[in-house]
Amino acid sequence: MEVYVRSGDSLWFYSQLFNVPLELIIQSNPTVSPSQLKIGQPIQIPGYVTENYRVRPNDTLWKVAANNQITVDAIVRTNAGIQPNNLQVGQIILLPMRVQNIVVTAPSNYTYEKMVRDINRLVHIYPFIKKNNIGSSVLGKDLIELQIGIGNKQVHMNGSFHANEWITTPVIMRFINQYALSLTNHQAIRGLYMMPYFMQTLLSAVPMVNPDGVDLVISGAQAAVAYQEEVLAINNNNPDFSNWKANIRGVDLNNQYPANWEIEAERKPSTPEPRDFPGYAPLTEPEAVAMAELTGNRDFRRMNAFHTQGEVIYWGYEGLEPAEAETIVNEYARVSGYRPVRFIDSYAGFKDWFIQVYRRPGYTVELGTGINPLPITQFNEIYEETLGIMLANLYM
Repeated sequence: MEVYVRSGDSLWFYSQLFNVPLELIIQSNPTVSPSQLKIGQPIQIPGYVTENYRVRPNDTLWKVAANNQITVDAIVRTNAGIQPNNLQVGQIILLPMRVQNIVVTAPSNYTYEKMVRDINRLVHIYPFIKKNNIGSSVLGKDLIELQIGIGNKQVHMNGSFHANEWITTPVIMRFINQYALSLTNHQAIRGLYMMPYFMQTLLSAVPMVNPDGVDLVISGAQAAVAYQEEVLAINNNNPDFSNWKANIRGVDLNNQYPANWEIEAERKPSTPEPRDFPGYAPLTEPEAVAMAELTGNRDFRRMNAFHTQGEVIYWGYEGLEPAEAETIVNEYARVSGYRPVRFIDSYAGFKDWFIQVYRRPGYTVELGTGINPLPITQFNEIYEETLGIMLANLYM
């Protein structure tokens, strides 16, 4: 929500007026110099939206404010040029309204389009959430990273490396929404107030690594656009793509990394398939490359890749994981009920590569139980299990 600077205003004043932490207002206005505000300058206030109000007979600004449980000062600063003592019947004014509920509320059939719509709404309400384009999919969809927090400790999570595991995306999106909501409303999540973690941790999230594949699973062959014939041929002309894990070219993105990639190449399919084909070489697919480049451009202390299913947490790779990785995974297990598994006969995954290259803790977290794609009826249960892991990622 925008407000407009009046004489004597400061960002601290807005923090008190709207009961929003000052640091969130500062981070929501990265181009604004807090000590050099200019009269009439727009300032973003996170956690608020505006509603239209049509002035009625006998209305005064004080009466409108009292009836809507807001202050006159808040209304004045939300309406540039308003004349408080000269309201006109029928005049439309904007009322600043605090957002008190989550907006990511429809996890079913969570396509790329739905994710982008939710991201844009979140960034609009909470402009301290930073949206970055880290690359493009085969079909040209933007691969989006969200950042929240300002601390030196950088941590990362991602979802939907595998197309039919798309339920991981709304799990991440719901958490980002709940995190931002708790910050602007001074609410605790499981007894934890989030502002200290915003100050000490920079959270990076790529909610949907494989948007082309997700849309294919949910919407069918028409979502493949120019690749429609190819995906149907790979899928044996079966219009049901629910078993599809790969990207739109039939490459398994979580078998694309140079961490014993050759072992996977020898024992997995040698041509494009709905699942498991590691490509003709490591890092051939733009989605896998984008994730590798993102990691190289950041300083992630740890990473979590969310997959489905099994309620297990894979945390080791060739003994290269640091000692702290076990402490962290034990906390993840405590707060989620998931079972830690150190080693598995699998290579070339993003987690494997992260541990191998950076010697830092990396985790593949398998959410829920059943057959992929997991039924959306499991969403609330999965979210509550995963919430503990996502919070631990901030505080550990």
